[in-house]
Amino acid sequence: MALINTKEMFRKAYEGGYSIGAFNISNLEQLQGVLEACKERNSAVIIQASKSAINYAGVDTLVSLVKTASDEIGVDCALHLDHGPDFEMAKRVIDAGFSSVMIDGSHFDYEENVAITKKVVEYAHKFDVTVEAELGVLAGTEDDVTSDVHQYTDPDQAVDFVNRTGVDSLAIAIGTSHGAFKFKGEAKLRFDILEDIQNKLPNFPIVLHGASAVDQEAVATCNQFGGDIAGAKGIPVEMLRKASSMAVCKINMDTDLRLAMTAALRKFFAENPKEFDPRKYLGAGRAAIKNVVLGKIDNVLGSKNSL
Repeated sequence: MALINTKEMFRKAYEGGYSIGAFNISNLEQLQGVLEACKERNSAVIIQASKSAINYAGVDTLVSLVKTASDEIGVDCALHLDHGPDFEMAKRVIDAGFSSVMIDGSHFDYEENVAITKKVVEYAHKFDVTVEAELGVLAGTEDDVTSDVHQYTDPDQAVDFVNRTGVDSLAIAIGTSHGAFKFKGEAKLRFDILEDIQNKLPNFPIVLHGASAVDQEAVATCNQFGGDIAGAKGIPVEMLRKASSMAVCKINMDTDLRLAMTAALRKFFAENPKEFDPRKYLGAGRAAIKNVVLGKIDNVLGSKNSL
């Protein structure tokens, strides 16, 4: 099996009215859980690594790990840089073998975002690597990405941005947010903005970040076995499925995987106090990751049999 870019999988997703799951990993068990679920459902998949995941595991290690695991399990996948902070980081992972990158210039002013995105696109396309950018600002915290404000994406600006940069996909802000604590009140996504962008950029793949549902059962299990995750709240599944049926071709989910693995490990340690074999408790975490991804494919993404 091979690492592939996102171009063809996004084309099929747009035409088919479904999304591809983009799952963040930083170790072997997370990766295996994701790929095993996608193999079982015959689903396309994007494996993501952030800057901190790369710092944790090593860029060459991650590339080798993903290539080897995808080959052993039998699933082609994209290996994507999530929230690349600058050109240097994007170049580093492209040179190491990533097949897709995100350059996140959303914290810069508009013209600077255009300039840095265009620079990354020009370099990446030399190596047949696809590029995602972001326009608008998501509130919340995930990994190294933090913002106290939310700024919706302007549809007309999105058209200008795509035309000027040549980017392959665009992450937009319509009300999702990073982290486990996305809402204090009821969730609300601006589908009117998504529809406007879809009409103005026909057949162009849109990305949703901060789109974990924050499974309340996983939260409850964490808390039951010694955790302290109070008030965690995510995006309702029906809203994510609606977005998947529109122009959204990629949905990022990180928090849900973290919660599932943490809940499984906490439960395992509580119920098996004499156990100290890492394969046992990490295996429980891997199984929990697989179950989460199976549920995402069936209930959110609609990507079964997309390979």
